[in-house]
This record gives sequence, C-alpha cells and structure tokens, in this order.
Amino acid sequence: MAGQSVAARALAVLAAFDAAHARLTLSDLARRTGLPLTTVHRLTRELEAWRALERDADGLYRIGLRLWEIGLLAPVASRLREVAVPFMQDLYEATRENVHLAVRDGFDVLYVEKLTGHRSVPIVSRTGGRLPMHATGVGKALLAFGGEAFIEHYCQRPLERPTRYTIAERGRLLRELAVTRERGYATTSEEMTLGSYSIAVPIFDESAAVAAALGVVVRSVRADPAKLVSPLRTAARGIERRLAECAGDPYPSLIHDVPFARRPPRESS
Repeated sequence: MAGQSVAARALAVLAAFDAAHARLTLSDLARRTGLPLTTVHRLTRELEAWRALERDADGLYRIGLRLWEIGLLAPVASRLREVAVPFMQDLYEATRENVHLAVRDGFDVLYVEKLTGHRSVPIVSRTGGRLPMHATGVGKALLAFGGEAFIEHYCQRPLERPTRYTIAERGRLLRELAVTRERGYATTSEEMTLGSYSIAVPIFDESAAVAAALGVVVRSVRADPAKLVSPLRTAARGIERRLAECAGDPYPSLIHDVPFARRPPRESS
C-alpha cells in the first residue's frame, strides 16, 4: 500500500465492505485493506464525518447514507432502473415469480433491481450483487449478445461451476450462446442454484447494442419457457421504447416543470 494516494486509501476502506462483510471493526478494516491501523482510524473518522461511513450501536462501521444517496445518481439507477421498474411490476403481476434487471460490469452480471414474492423460489441474487455471467439467465443473455470479441475473451478465462449443471466448458458454452442468439432468449436450469430455472431476454439501446437483460426465475419443476417468453419480450420492448423516449433525460421519473414544494392556494373561508 506504500505510495498510494489518500484517495486510493479511502477507496480501499470503502471497498472492504461487501455483502458478507457489511459491518466491520477498525481491526477488520486494517486487515482487509492492508493499511496500518492508525491510517485506517484517521480515514474512518474523515469518512464518518462526511457520512460515507457510520457506526452502529455496537461501534462497528458500516456504509453510510451519503454513499447510497450519491449512488442513486448513477445512470443505471437514475435512468435504467426508474424506467424499467413499472414494466418489471407488470411482469411480476403476470408471472408471480422472481423478476431481475441486470447489466454487465466487466465479466460479472450486476443486478440492478429484483422483484420477488412469497411463493417465489429462493435464489442467491440480490440488488447490487454480482454473479458469474455464464451461470445466470440474465448474465447469459448479456453475454450472448455482447459481441464476438467479448465472448471470446470471456470464454478464455477459467469458468467457475456453482453447481454440477453449470455449463463451464468453452465449447459447450459457445454452442449455448449461439442457440441463445438464434432464439432470442437465454435459459439456465439449476446452473446457479439447485431447484431453479431462469429465462432472460436482452434489452437493446438505440444503437442496437445490448444495454441490460430482463429475466424471470422459477422453480425447475414448474418451468414452462413457452409461457414466460412472451411477457418477458413484451416488458423488454416496453423498456426499450421508454428509454428511447427519454434518451435526453437522466431523471425520467422526475417532474421537471413543477416548482419544488409548491403549495396549493389556501381556500378562502
């Protein structure tokens, strides 16, 4: 860590938190960042003052609301998510199953939003979480339509196998991706989680590049792709149209022409 800038060290402290380590002590932070305890103590004080970190009743550090507030300004949250959620709600009402919206970030699928219900099959995904692309429905949709160069680069890497059913062999995966492109949707059967089946479709931007993927996850025993493809495609095309309509608006759900906190005129007595 020698020679790192102050900003790099502060970012390392923030990056020490993840889903499995949401609450950390100073010692935990020092160990996970490789920074001296005195440096971590100084940085956490500054980050806490800025509300990027906060301490709970037990004295452990966790991510603060200021970072959440700033994170919502990212286009994936302020535009894609806000546009997609109403269509995702329609899709959930039609299926009553897990509904996912995801984008590609590097070699990972990043889950932007997730809708679920009481009868939905338990799954490992979470909003803001990452999973391998080749083992998930939304990830496979993003991968299949991501371009030949990216596919080749992805398949050259060692591919993890979350379950015994995961397609992790290069040749088999390339054939699966070709089938996905031909039929227009991706499927996985118990490749990420045993007992689950996923089906997903790509969402394209105005340049015909894949921008995101929309998927549904059901129990393997009641999987019926024929019934799921149509509502999935309808929702995806709706998202594409709405994204095109508000292409120049980073906050499509915000009413721009109404003054903030305007009060209605008081009725005379």
